[in-house]
Amino acid sequence: MRTPVPVETLLLAYRSGIFPMADNREDEEIFWVEPRERAIIPLESLHVSKSLRKVLRSDRFTITLNRDFEAVMRACAAPRPGHPESWISGRIVESYKALHAAGHAHSIECWEHDGENGLRLVGGLYGVSFDSVFCGESMFSLADNASKVALCWLVACLNEAGFKLLDCQFMTDHLASMGAVEMQQRAYLELVGRARGKPDLNLADAFSHFADQQTEPDAHSSRHSSPGKRIAQSLTQTS
Repeated sequence: MRTPVPVETLLLAYRSGIFPMADNREDEEIFWVEPRERAIIPLESLHVSKSLRKVLRSDRFTITLNRDFEAVMRACAAPRPGHPESWISGRIVESYKALHAAGHAHSIECWEHDGENGLRLVGGLYGVSFDSVFCGESMFSLADNASKVALCWLVACLNEAGFKLLDCQFMTDHLASMGAVEMQQRAYLELVGRARGKPDLNLADAFSHFADQQTEPDAHSSRHSSPGKRIAQSLTQTS
């Protein structure tokens, strides 16, 4: 039986700019990481290309929040081309499931219609929230643009809720293309300190603002605005 890392320990670590990883998927041991340089996405300046904005507005994917947190984690940990191993071990999955149950870890899921089989999970992300900080942990994509759409929904919801900081941990080309910037760990911890206190809304309420059909017609159409159009419009206003 894997022993999860206590919720209180995880939250203390995140507030201190530290997070756990494992050497491989089967490893029972974890180690604590404190990067010298940290990647963040400024919430006011997410880069959304014209093609991605078109995908958002099409509502190609059905987007949910916290519908299947464990499935997202396990999909993020699954082998992928060029990356047969994962730092997301079984113990880490169990630890973050407990963090999710405590209301401090969240997932965004992208679903695609799969004929008679209904919806199929094709992308998503998960991360940890505390104070007005969201730390993105990992994302996956089994369909073009699925993880990017999940990130767009996350940023829109964080802005709507009044979060102040989106941490991405390590810089990648993918994150850089979306507007991530890198900074020293000391500067990152200063931002964490400024983000103390609860946001204006919880993520579920912020998500509902976009996911629920609006009651008033869109200003540019006689039809009601779709969730994806509302996300795209929101990101246009903040980027």
